[in-house]
Amino acid sequence: KEESIMPKKIAFFDARPYDRKSFDEVNRKYGFDITYFEAHLNPDTVELTTGYDVVCAFVNDIINKPVIEHLYQHGIGLIALRCARYNNVDFQTAFNKVHVVRVPAYSPYAVAEHAVALMLSLNRKIHKAFYRTRDGNFSINGLLGFDMHGKTAGVIGTGKIGKCLIAILKGFGMRILAYDTYPDEQFAEGNGVEYVTLDELYRQSDIISLHCPLTPETDHMINAKALALMKNGVMIINTGRGRLIQTEDLIEALKSGKVGSAGLDVYEEESEYFFEDFSNQVISDDMLARLLILPNTLITSHQGFFTAEALQNIAETTLSNITEYFEGGYLKNEVCYKCDHDCLKKQKKRCW
Repeated sequence: KEESIMPKKIAFFDARPYDRKSFDEVNRKYGFDITYFEAHLNPDTVELTTGYDVVCAFVNDIINKPVIEHLYQHGIGLIALRCARYNNVDFQTAFNKVHVVRVPAYSPYAVAEHAVALMLSLNRKIHKAFYRTRDGNFSINGLLGFDMHGKTAGVIGTGKIGKCLIAILKGFGMRILAYDTYPDEQFAEGNGVEYVTLDELYRQSDIISLHCPLTPETDHMINAKALALMKNGVMIINTGRGRLIQTEDLIEALKSGKVGSAGLDVYEEESEYFFEDFSNQVISDDMLARLLILPNTLITSHQGFFTAEALQNIAETTLSNITEYFEGGYLKNEVCYKCDHDCLKKQKKRCW
């Protein structure tokens, strides 16, 4: 009589109700034993992982040297990030101890559509009109917008999300300028998109939307110098990474009117606040507090990805990554310090 094989145990941190629902549904075909912890993973909570086989973590979990050393000493060989970002992981410590996998893409449509929602809301003052009419105020004074048709949109980053956004904005009849360190000329030619320098994009765009990765080159790329090149009254949308924008410089530009409006789904110090409820507390971050009271800003709490389709994709990819690990094969979504995030992909082998 064959011995029954016990399901692999996953310690799932920073669990929200929507995480439980999507992962439980997808896990029906995988059969893992998932324990959901509401707490963040950090040096104070890492002891909870004792007895588990895998840790599943999110963007605000702290995966530093003490955490990784603890996981390694207790025989946990995989950290499964259910997100694309991985700047919260100490990869030098993780190498040759714990494998790290991620979800490289959820739904480019979700983020692109959210960027457009921010544009439309800021332009036509939808969020302000909502509160007015609920209070019985039906005046439209101060709610003046502009036709997006015929205006120029500057899209920084033409990966999957940037291309989805371009398709939507083309439908509005907008002229599209783009910037990317690796321009897709074939795409541009087929879609009526013009690649230009960053400075030219800043000078000509009525709306600028950020969809590029955070690198040393793009860190605080929107700063006082860049803002000075832009049109007066420009709209800036950021659904990419918070540190693409120097927040203090943006606040000054919003106050002066140089920037007409800003829609932000990310913030450079967001890990302290986003995804949490601070409705009964004082916001101690002065820059975030200033942004929240400015009348020409619209801030959402990193919800650009948050669609039913994206959540299913996250759960499916995460559990598939974990399955690949236990099967002993190539980890196509591994992030590796030694291989410069390439992990011998050409040979389709694990690097260690």
